[in-house]
Amino acid sequence: MAEKTDISSPVPGGEEKKLRHIAFIMDGNGRWAKKRGLPRSAGHAAGAKTFRRIVNYCGDIGIECVTVYAFSTENWSRPEEEVQSIMKLFRDYMKECEATANKNNIRMRFLGDLSRLDEDIRLRAEAIVERTKNNDRMLNVALNYGGRDELVHAFRRLAAEGKKDITEADISGALYTAGLPDPDLIVRTAGEMRLSNFLLWQSAYAEYYATDTLWPDMTPHDVDIAVGEFYKRKRRFGKV
Repeated sequence: MAEKTDISSPVPGGEEKKLRHIAFIMDGNGRWAKKRGLPRSAGHAAGAKTFRRIVNYCGDIGIECVTVYAFSTENWSRPEEEVQSIMKLFRDYMKECEATANKNNIRMRFLGDLSRLDEDIRLRAEAIVERTKNNDRMLNVALNYGGRDELVHAFRRLAAEGKKDITEADISGALYTAGLPDPDLIVRTAGEMRLSNFLLWQSAYAEYYATDTLWPDMTPHDVDIAVGEFYKRKRRFGKV
């Protein structure tokens, strides 16, 4: 069993910083499958197992909020067979959540435009959000999500409300993530060095960590390494 890491650490000045919110760009499922001569759907299935393992571990080490980039607005351009295999994984996971989320004290949110999803997925997502709203641990699944799309959605909402002197707080409050803390750390797997339209507004002061590990191969030890790297950095937020 992996040894649990300490997620709080002293920083210069005697203050303490805490990693409250970690976000994952789960990349590399397709490459993992290709290396093994398997269909891409097998990579997504392996990635789904890793997702469960990593989310549970983050809870074990006291991280309050986890966000995962599960399906982007651009992912609809993938082959239909692959898209449907991913949607099946969502259906399976939501059925599981209905039985386990409250037991594990997880408050679920789905970030993105759910209107494009099949009705059964959308209704089940809405039901899970309602059923878990009083739990403490936050798990956010970005589903049909795009950072630019989110901002357009927010601006349209504010315009419809007749807002004129718009503040940063107004924009934050109109995003899919309204009420959530901004991510402290964004972890991307598979060696890529880009955000891919993920949490564009919210990541203004996030720390980034990239690993060559493909998402299905991600382990709790890899999370520990990322968290350890976070605590080596000095977060100034624009100050000296």
